[in-house]
Amino acid sequence: MDSSMDGLSDAIAGLVEIVRRLRSPSGCSWDREQTVQSLSPFMLEEAYEVADAIAGGDMDLLRTELGDLLLHVVMSAVICQENGLFTLREVVDTISRKLVRRHPHVFDERNSLSPEEVERQWESIKASEKREEGFFGSVPPSMPALQTAWRIQQRASEVGFDWPDAAGARDKIFEEMDEFEDSLEKGDCRAQEEELGDLLFSIVNYCRLLGFQPEGVLRASNRKFIRRFTRMEAILAEAGYSLHEADIRMMESAWQKAKAD
Repeated sequence: MDSSMDGLSDAIAGLVEIVRRLRSPSGCSWDREQTVQSLSPFMLEEAYEVADAIAGGDMDLLRTELGDLLLHVVMSAVICQENGLFTLREVVDTISRKLVRRHPHVFDERNSLSPEEVERQWESIKASEKREEGFFGSVPPSMPALQTAWRIQQRASEVGFDWPDAAGARDKIFEEMDEFEDSLEKGDCRAQEEELGDLLFSIVNYCRLLGFQPEGVLRASNRKFIRRFTRMEAILAEAGYSLHEADIRMMESAWQKAKAD
């Protein structure tokens, strides 16, 4: 047995007992009043913090953030058990059965598949399980719009509804930009909003065909902007100006210096 598995059951059981203690009458008043609904935004926040730790390459932070996310999984399961809905054991059993069911090439046939074939097989099996939901039924409605666009396009590509290469998606960006410019000339605000959405959708598709995750690409740009803006603020402060005191010319000069650093 993998030595990393030693004591794992005890560790999980210990975490469950801690959560139950927190939820008990003698526990924490805040934890006691939580519901799966009230915890939902916190769980999403923890998932994003996991993603940030991965993007930053900080494995110590990742260990911590995975623990925070696991806490929310356990607490939500404990709350559901308190309400007679299901147990953490049932959660684990459900995902275990699903993994075995969706990996027949590993647990049944034992034939080698490429990563692309594995993904197509996974989606095919998932579609057969959720046929009543429709083709895009597996895409969560509450997922961020950027990630949703990428997932929709990925799903459509699995049945061949896709550009033959990235060049076609790139041309589509320029086509959508022309349509947006046309809506500007006409002063049609409703059309402008729609065309901007189409333009963003096309850019996401281009990212996908180039092999980039748009969510990760934009997160990196966000971090870069914050880093440069913070440096710009420091440069202005060194010159004796705050952000509110500096004019756009001074900001632009400091921004160019920040980019060069």
